[in-house]
Amino acid sequence: NTSQTFLITAKTLPGLEGVLAEELTAIGARDIEPLALAVRFSGTRELLYRANYSLRTALRVLIPLHEFTTDRTSGIYEAARDVPWEKYSGPDNSIAVDAAVSSRTFTNGNFCALKVKDAVADRFKDSTGRRPGVDTENPSLRINLRIHDTSCVLSLDSSGESLHRRGYRLEKNEAPLSEVLAAGLLLLSGWKPSVPLLDPMCGSGTFLAEAGLIACGIPPGFLRKNYGFMNWRDFDPGLWKRVRDETSSRGTPSPAGIYGSDRDPAAVEISLNNLKRAGLANRVTVKRAVFEEASSPLPPGSFGHIIMNPPYGKRLHDDELNGLYKRIGDTLKHKYPGWTAWIFSSNLEAVKHIGLRSSRRIALRNGPLECRLLGFELFPHQKD
Repeated sequence: NTSQTFLITAKTLPGLEGVLAEELTAIGARDIEPLALAVRFSGTRELLYRANYSLRTALRVLIPLHEFTTDRTSGIYEAARDVPWEKYSGPDNSIAVDAAVSSRTFTNGNFCALKVKDAVADRFKDSTGRRPGVDTENPSLRINLRIHDTSCVLSLDSSGESLHRRGYRLEKNEAPLSEVLAAGLLLLSGWKPSVPLLDPMCGSGTFLAEAGLIACGIPPGFLRKNYGFMNWRDFDPGLWKRVRDETSSRGTPSPAGIYGSDRDPAAVEISLNNLKRAGLANRVTVKRAVFEEASSPLPPGSFGHIIMNPPYGKRLHDDELNGLYKRIGDTLKHKYPGWTAWIFSSNLEAVKHIGLRSSRRIALRNGPLECRLLGFELFPHQKD
């Protein structure tokens, strides 16, 4: 039944729950409730497909099937065995189980996942005489187990591969930003496609690509061929085609420019290749330049939005890094009056050397690193 409404959970990165909730509102989700690292909402099968295709800040879209409490691994097995998995898949298909565990009771996530796999296999064996195979790379049915203390949730993973894998970034430099994080930072910074954007330390071009997709109204999933829900028994190819056609035809390219530069010619080449794969080669301008030495890409008196992810310091000594951040601050002050600038960094000591007062500080993470997204209003120079 395509009009039936059910609960759905979209997983995200820490600090992006709010922007993900806004994205869900925009695509018509109901009963939206931000959680830690996720947003819960209700919707139809059409919305499930649309969420996978359109959400820029979601990592996975899950359907919770069974919530329960237990302090024993045998309780996990029994609960998993009670779920009617045959509604979604058959014994000739493959399964995989991902477990996310934060619990003093359950300390081995792999063992908990194994209990779920055994329970699913035993249920199929009892009803059909056959067990499904296991395929951790591309299973027909990806099952998600989340345990917090003794609270457990078994969910179906409708995404398959993580949604941050858009398909355009086949090349990357050292420590690139996740596509989901880059999109989230752009949305958190308040950038609008009607405003020119500059990333003067663009690396592999993730900010530029995500901004280009937003500006052109291109769904982040447009290059992806496979989603988990395509392997389910109730997959509706006609509905999926309609969702894609509707979502893809909404985009209207924005008139403002998107500009990127990097001092490393190899990074510039990687950026250009990634942008080409994303269909944005004519939409984004990238050149080799040193930020402190380059001039603004806009005519004098024009203002825009800068976003940058400078080095955090793994390869630079402290004094070198502090000097770099001081030069960033000086360059912003002298060459970009009237602009808005956002800097994302995990080096909270080096950030102090920017020498500008931030108007906003947003606490986030980049993988294991605690980070800040700092916003600066660069006031126009006063005329004498």
